[in-house]
Amino acid sequence: MHVYEVLKRPVVTEKTMIATDTFNKVTFEVDMRANKLQVKEAVETAFDVEVLDVHIMVMPAKTARRGNQIRMRQSKWKKAIVTLAPGDSIQLFEGV
Repeated sequence: MHVYEVLKRPVVTEKTMIATDTFNKVTFEVDMRANKLQVKEAVETAFDVEVLDVHIMVMPAKTARRGNQIRMRQSKWKKAIVTLAPGDSIQLFEGV
C-alpha cells in the first residue's frame, strides 16, 4: 500500500480537538488494511512531524431498523489516534 493511500481524512469532533490541544494527539480515518507502522510512516511523510505513538481501533457499523428490516446506515471504518512529539503540530485548519 502506498504511503498516501493510508490516510483518508482527519476526524474533527469536539473530543478530538480537545485531545489535539491538550495532549498533542491527532485523529485520522485510515484505510482498513493499514497497520500501525504504515500509519506512522504516512503521517511522518505527509506532515513532516515525529510520531511517538499510534493507537488504532475499528469503529463498528451502524444499523437502522424499520419494522422487521435491518439495514446498514454506515459501514465499519478504522480510526487512528496519533501522538506527536512535543513541539510538533499539524495545522488542519489555518485561520479558523
